[in-house]
Amino acid sequence: MPYPVGSSFVLHHRSLIPITADKLTNLFSAGKDVLAKARTGTGKTVAFLLPAIEVVSKLPPHDHDKKRPPISVIVVCPTRELADQAAAEANKLLKFHPSIGVQLVIGGTRMALEQKRMHTNPCQILVATPGRLKDHMENTPGFATRLMGVKFLILDEADRLLDMGFRTDIERIVAALPKQRQTLLFSATVPDEVRQVCHVAMKRDLEFVNTVQEGSEETHSQVKQMHLVAPLDKQFSILYGLLTDHISENVDYKLNVREIHSRKPQSYRTRISKEFKESKGLILVSSDVSARGVDYPNVTLVLQLGVPSDREQYIHRLGRTGRKGNEGSGVLLLAPWEEYFLRSIKDLPITEATLPLIDLDTKRKVEKALAHVEVKDKESAYQAWLGYYNSNKQIGRDKYQLVSLANEFSRSLGLNNPPALTKLILKKMGLSNIP
Repeated sequence: MPYPVGSSFVLHHRSLIPITADKLTNLFSAGKDVLAKARTGTGKTVAFLLPAIEVVSKLPPHDHDKKRPPISVIVVCPTRELADQAAAEANKLLKFHPSIGVQLVIGGTRMALEQKRMHTNPCQILVATPGRLKDHMENTPGFATRLMGVKFLILDEADRLLDMGFRTDIERIVAALPKQRQTLLFSATVPDEVRQVCHVAMKRDLEFVNTVQEGSEETHSQVKQMHLVAPLDKQFSILYGLLTDHISENVDYKLNVREIHSRKPQSYRTRISKEFKESKGLILVSSDVSARGVDYPNVTLVLQLGVPSDREQYIHRLGRTGRKGNEGSGVLLLAPWEEYFLRSIKDLPITEATLPLIDLDTKRKVEKALAHVEVKDKESAYQAWLGYYNSNKQIGRDKYQLVSLANEFSRSLGLNNPPALTKLILKKMGLSNIP
């Protein structure tokens, strides 16, 4: 499956758009619901946290005769990494408000530990992923009662929440909260699906704030964009060449590689994310859990291997570099049958890259490395690849051609025969009768 790869993934403090905490505070004070169109990496986390904290700080003192205070603010994020980042940002802002507590509830961690933290520590602000929040609503004693005190619901990256299939969870969360609350919805795009959620979650007289200036650049001008087209059997060698050429320019770099994706346990993902954030010499191989919003400073290269799901995803991945005025570069590596994607980004300043030198020694190193990869990992990669491209409308509609391409990918991994898939997986992919 496609992976955005960086030499030090990106995002840091920023205020690049005309959205301010003051403006949101004024809208909050006026009791307005807000739909804000805002790109990732534009300071929106601080922009929505500051007015929320200000409002919470002005609430009447908690009645200590009650066992647990109500939750006043809920922030819902699409991924664990974004939720963890938002909670960390909130804790920084609460340095001088020790009586206000932030708690984080996300999948991949033990619910019992989260329940204990919420029971014993202040929890006026709760940051959550949708599935885990729904789990607590259904299974944590007393949790539904604490939600009756919610004053603000913040839906961050709403378009991505919907892309990831969380609409039903969001509707259940909204139904469990008091109707007399304010809702703030941030979204990089505002398609019909987002507007439909607005009808369910927000008041009719909501305020629309567009922070994306008309005619503004979709990608940063200081990011050099390039593309390469090469057969699958040459792509691992090209990837090795691109990375070794890039790290040779900086003495901090070594071929130290880490990985983050949804199949890794959350404790591992958190540890690797922290390590990568603090390092200047690591390469991160990541699925799209790192494509939007995650705050990794000093990324110098984003390498996208395989066709993105759409133009917006390409731009979001590329946006991990070139932040805060820093320079960066991005390379999109496609197979010949993925070259159609270049038409969707032809208006962007992207040029054809020069192929790195792939000599006999490089080929042997790559072949040797692939030979050391366990067969079960290659089989997992094959299944993930097939699942991703099966969902691609352009490539997945011809199932015979899809299987042929998957076999080509299998050979590029060094497998003599494509891995066998279960009947259930084949049925789900619509491949049951494809030889």
